[in-house]
Amino acid sequence: MKTYYKNTIGKKSNTFQSNIKKSMFALAIMLLNIFTYTANAQEVTRQLPKFWLGVSSAANFNFYSGTSQRLNADVIAPTAFHKGNGLAPFASILAEYRPNPVLGFMLNVGYDGRGSSFKDVIAPCNCPSSLKTNLSYITIEPGIRLSPFSNGFHLFLAGRIALLHSNSFYYTQKQTPKTDYNSVQGTFSETNKTIFSGSVGMGYDIPLSSPADRTQSLLTPFISYHPYFGQAPRKIESWSIQTLRAGIALKFGRGPAVAILENPIKKDEEVKVVVPVVGASHDIVFAVRAPLLVPAKRKISESFPLRNYVFFNDGSSDIPNRYVKLNTKQGTEFREAQLQEFEPKDLSGRSNRQMNVYHNILNILGDRMRTNPSANITLIGASAGNGPELGKEYAESIKLYLVNTFGIAANRITTMGRNQPIIPSEHSESQSEIELLREGDRRVDIVSNSSDLMVPLHIKAVLTDPMDARIIFKADAIKGETLQSWTVKIKDEKGVVHNYGPYTKPLESISAKEILGDKSSGNYNVTLIGKTNENVEVRKDTTLHLERVEAPEAESLRYSILFDFNKGETVATYETFIKESIVPLVTNNSTVIIHGHTDVIGSEEYNMKLSLERANDALDLLKTAINRAGKTGVKYELYGFGEDNKTAPFDNSLPEERFYNRTVIIDVIPAK
Repeated sequence: MKTYYKNTIGKKSNTFQSNIKKSMFALAIMLLNIFTYTANAQEVTRQLPKFWLGVSSAANFNFYSGTSQRLNADVIAPTAFHKGNGLAPFASILAEYRPNPVLGFMLNVGYDGRGSSFKDVIAPCNCPSSLKTNLSYITIEPGIRLSPFSNGFHLFLAGRIALLHSNSFYYTQKQTPKTDYNSVQGTFSETNKTIFSGSVGMGYDIPLSSPADRTQSLLTPFISYHPYFGQAPRKIESWSIQTLRAGIALKFGRGPAVAILENPIKKDEEVKVVVPVVGASHDIVFAVRAPLLVPAKRKISESFPLRNYVFFNDGSSDIPNRYVKLNTKQGTEFREAQLQEFEPKDLSGRSNRQMNVYHNILNILGDRMRTNPSANITLIGASAGNGPELGKEYAESIKLYLVNTFGIAANRITTMGRNQPIIPSEHSESQSEIELLREGDRRVDIVSNSSDLMVPLHIKAVLTDPMDARIIFKADAIKGETLQSWTVKIKDEKGVVHNYGPYTKPLESISAKEILGDKSSGNYNVTLIGKTNENVEVRKDTTLHLERVEAPEAESLRYSILFDFNKGETVATYETFIKESIVPLVTNNSTVIIHGHTDVIGSEEYNMKLSLERANDALDLLKTAINRAGKTGVKYELYGFGEDNKTAPFDNSLPEERFYNRTVIIDVIPAK
């Protein structure tokens, strides 16, 4: 042999392999115990992301068998090595795709250490010999993941493509029983550059984040077994490797937009959540959010945002009659504070007060320009495809009104005409509901050099059916299914039954006042009856207690975040508004209800998803700001109602109503 140097490798315990197998068996039992303990816990209500990215780290417990004697052309051990074991690191970047709660696909790419030491042997000269390998690979491991119980426990089967990274060895032998050890460092010859093999394993996903958090994180302990099939490191001899891998992975995913009932179940709390439900061979989630105290009405202080748009009727450049137009004397006397005290005579329509404020937009603008003499505006008229000349006529009509009624100097107002507005609703690919889109594009945009001209208007109002006085029902199948339809039966103490439905959407609401009628309180039995897509009927029973409260409560607060057509991300522009205007007024132990809405343009399914995306984005910003402000005990409820006409803030007959329905409303209700 050539080139010797001192070796410092210590001998391994003869019981290493036995101890490792016992440890791995104990870890497997632990994972199964975790699964048994938590199988019916919150996982059934957590709707996890489909895509995950993360990292993992593990220890490879490697077990050698077979024969290794000819190490390379220069080194041939006098006696063959047959068995060995040892520990080596594993680290990877991982990705997972889970199209449904049961089936998933996974991919690991990383460093895979397969180094260990062979058990020492005695050469013919009665000289001890040892061999340590530093075998390692760059590994690519695609796999299939199965979660048979639709929770965090999962099994996986993976393939392995291993690209050789290192194949060095240290061989040590005593020349005679009385001389020192001498060692040779080298690389194995006839090494397979690529290995194809596989593994089986199991793991358990432990949530690190709240179900309400849109960004989800998981901590996943796992174990896997890599049999010797296909794992021969060399083209010669019969050396093979088996590996047990034990480690932990950290995963992150962006959650889907889902309706959230976040409060825990407590006897005296307002929110009641009931899960899971088993009917026939199918599971459904049936969640009920019911107010214990039903307010007869609720006073609110609303920060009402002003849309900087004035919409025009087709074929006319006159300001539409629905906008409040004053004469010169009335304009001189008008102050926007009058709108804060105004009560519309007809309260039967939805949000008459707010729409009355909006239809005074030109009077509010005139009053504010009069108060801010340095503020100038640009009026950009758009004709929805009928030419920029008509668009400029729209703008000139508004300019003339402001000059004549409020005495605004004409040189403070610039007018422009366009074919389409700066942010159009109508797109070339949008063919359905085209007339509604064009109605939104016949408008004048008000652009100002002063932020004071379009700040929200603060108004007082009374809600006769506030969101916190409605019963929210959420019904949906799990395991990747959906309910075809579902109904709710509510029976009072006298046996009178009220039927609601059938519903096809997973989220519905019913007025608690409607159920109570003229009674001051009542106990009710609630039965959900659903039908899956396979026509299997599922049922669930629960109870409700409702109690009317007539005494006035503390005034609640309401804020709105507005969105452009088909947009869900503009909530980021409201971050400063949330931090500076909303969060300081949120008190400890209050309830924050966030509900997203859309107009009626587009499919129901798409609008439901869009409203949830908007609400979840607002929740992320709001929770972060409230936590940083040190507020405690704040409870959150989040809902996405899509275009649902029963819960929409406004009707959808006018373009301004549809624009205001593209919103997230934040209700801040003080602690009882």
